[in-house]
Parts: sequence; C-alpha cells; structure tokens
Amino acid sequence: MAKPWAVPGVDLHLEPAGPQPRKGLTDALREAVRTGRLAPGTRLPSSRALAADLGIARNTVAGAYADLVAEGWLTARQGSGTRVAPGVPSTPARQRESGRGGPAPRPHTGDRDRPAFDLRAGSPDLSAFPRAEWLRSARRVLNAVPYHALGYGDPRGRAELRTALAGYLARARGVRTDPDRVLVCSGFVHALRILGTVLRARGARTVAVESYGLPPSWSVLEAAGLRTAPLPFDELGTDSTASTDAAAVLLTPAHQFPMGVPLHRDRRAAVLDWARRTGGLVLEDDYDGEFRYDRQPVGALQGLDPDRVVYLGTASKSLAPGLRLAWMALPPGLAEEAASAKGATDTCGVLDQLTLADFLTSGAYDRHVRSARLRYRRRRDALVAALAARAPDVRVTGIAAGLHAVLRLPPGTERPVVQAAAWQGLALQGLSRFRHADAVAEPLDALVVGYGTPPEHGWTGALEALCRVLP
Repeated sequence: MAKPWAVPGVDLHLEPAGPQPRKGLTDALREAVRTGRLAPGTRLPSSRALAADLGIARNTVAGAYADLVAEGWLTARQGSGTRVAPGVPSTPARQRESGRGGPAPRPHTGDRDRPAFDLRAGSPDLSAFPRAEWLRSARRVLNAVPYHALGYGDPRGRAELRTALAGYLARARGVRTDPDRVLVCSGFVHALRILGTVLRARGARTVAVESYGLPPSWSVLEAAGLRTAPLPFDELGTDSTASTDAAAVLLTPAHQFPMGVPLHRDRRAAVLDWARRTGGLVLEDDYDGEFRYDRQPVGALQGLDPDRVVYLGTASKSLAPGLRLAWMALPPGLAEEAASAKGATDTCGVLDQLTLADFLTSGAYDRHVRSARLRYRRRRDALVAALAARAPDVRVTGIAAGLHAVLRLPPGTERPVVQAAAWQGLALQGLSRFRHADAVAEPLDALVVGYGTPPEHGWTGALEALCRVLP
C-alpha cells in the first residue's frame, strides 16, 4: 500500500546527511536549534509525521528526539509534544555566517521611527477600528460563503460588495449608479492608476488637478504618461474653467484636500458644463465625504451627471487604509474599459470584500461612521478651543468637515514650526508639501493638522505638543 503524502503535523525543513539516518537527523535538528532557525518553544512534528515527510523509519525519528531530549536541546511532555527547550543558546544564521557573536539583533518593528505624537493628515484613528462588529461580519461570511466564491473572481469585484456599495452610495452620498458600473479596487491609488491607463489609451495627454492636493496622485497620473496641470484656487475652491486642453480634471469637491473648503455651487455647475462641452471627464475624489459636522453633507458631484463624472471612494478614512479597499462608480461608456485595464482577475481579497458587504448591509458601517463622526467632532472642537486660548494669532480654517484642519501661520514661519515639532517628537505637515510645483497661486504658510490620526489615549498629549510649537 502506498504511503500517504498528506500526514497531519507541521512542516519542518531538514536535510539529514551521512550514512547513519539517526545521527544525520540528530545533527540536523541540533544545528537548526543552534542557529536559531528553530526558536525556543517551537513545537516539532510528531515522530510519525516527520518520518513520513523524510521517508525514514518512525523509530529513527523517535530515537533522534530522545537523544536531543537527553542532551537538553528538546523537551518532551505528555500532551504537549516535543518542543525546542527554552533558554537554549543559539547563534542566528546571520551572525554565524558573518563571524559576529553577541546577542541577536532585535527585529525592526518601526516603533523607533514612530513619533511620540502624530498629527499628520490622511489617516483615521486606527485604534477605533470596529473590531467586534467586523469580526461578526467576517464570521457570518465564513459560515455562509460557498467554496467556489474563493476562486479567481470577477475583475470588477464581488457582486455582493458592488450591490451593497451601489445602495449605500445612493442613500448616503447621492451617487447614481448600479452594481454593473461599480469597480472595486485595492485603494485609491490603484483606482487612479486604472483611470490613468484608460485615459492614456483614449489618447489623453493632460489631466487638470488642484493647485493643492496629494503628490502621490499626481505621480500616478504622470507615471501613466499624462501631464498634470494645476488649476487656479481661491475662496470658492478650484476654478475648473481655466482648463483648456485637459481630457479630465481631478477634484475633491465635497471637501477640498488639503484646504478644506467645499467647491462652490457655481464652480460645481461650471465643471459639469466644461465636461459636457468638451467631452472631458471629472474624477471626483470623495475621500472623507461621510465626515461633515456643521451642516448637511455636500452630496456627490456624480449625482448631478453620472455620464461625465467618475466617483472614487475608499474605506481608508472611514475604516482603515490597511483594508486596501476602494471603489469607483463609472459612467456607462467607461465601465468596461476600466474593468479591462484592471486585469483579468480580481486583485482584492474576496473575504475582505464579502465582509465589507455584510458590514454595509447589516448597518454596522452606518453605526461606526456616526460614532466616529461624534468622536472627531469633539476633537475638532477641542483643537479650536485650545488654539483660541493659547495661539490666538493662528487662524483655523477648513473645519466644517473631514479629519484635518488648516492652521494659517504668519509669513515665513511654516518651516521653523515643522522643524520645532520634529525636535519634540511631534509629526506635522506643512501646507507647502501639498502644493503642485507648477501652481500659480501665492504660497501660503500653514499647517495641515490631522486631528483624526492620534489614538484616543494620545489625543490630549498631541494637542498639548502642538500648542507648544505654535508661534
């Protein structure tokens, strides 16, 4: 009878050498422990499983284990199996190969590079991720998902998520679309890369962008072979009427990033008129549309003309950027081209898509957003109050919505303030880093303060550190 290959146990890579199997296996195991490849406490395969993997007799493995237990390299306990003994001295392979002794280097976790306080814009409070509700959705999905759903999927994304998104966006953001025109992506940059490919294939050469925005967005478009041309900006928002040869315009109309103003209704009408007149496309980045505090949310521009506007949304601000989930609501004539540019198979995790779909349809997403909105509003109010008391010469703008505020500074003080903050372990961003290199607008000295970023326990300390460095 042929030996089965599938034997219960854990995988262990060993290469016993020499004519004596027991000695060769003993030496190979001892070396694996000595070099640190098998860490203290590691549970080894059963003698039956390892014998089957190596093609040797079970008694040979049992004998090698017994030898190493006697030498103190391994421990064996009834019900606990055979494990690498705790406290066994080892020399990591990197040190052994370089001839260096001493303690093993600590693995790099990034903690030493993390500032004591972080007020950079672009992230929500990750400590507030709704773990319990997300876990409930994930369990429901795992209990119900058919096996065939775990294969290579539709490049547009799972139908369950596209359907849930179409319903939610219509209800909460005024987006007019259907599931067939929703495309799920691995983040906003991925969505923009797809659009850049489509635009370039259509013969586009230029995309108009806002004078202040996210440099990675401009880089993605330029990598697709498109020129980015900044548009004028004033108190009414971006002036899209200045666009001449652009095939598309990238805007954040509900809450301009980073300046924080909504696009004026006259400018909204003007950009749609431009698109209809020229055949251009409006790429609407609705990155934090759920978070509005002082009045009703500004509806999506896409709802006014679904044939000329591409709506882009993401879970990065409402949930967490690490989910790598974003979506586009596409005009009818663009949906197939975008799906083709994305590729033949889905690039987003099926289980995460299905979990988000359940999270949306169960009402958990709405509950989380409403709770987060209250928390961020309290932080915003605390920021405004602290600045009024301790830095009255600093003007706060762009606070009606979103997760950040713009702090206008006296001329010539932006860079010194950012440097002073860094010396005190406070991560801050100046407005200048978000200004397009070709922008014609007069440079402003200001800070872009992400009050959504700190964890709840760190918010008070971050606010105090900010007040200390302000002029």
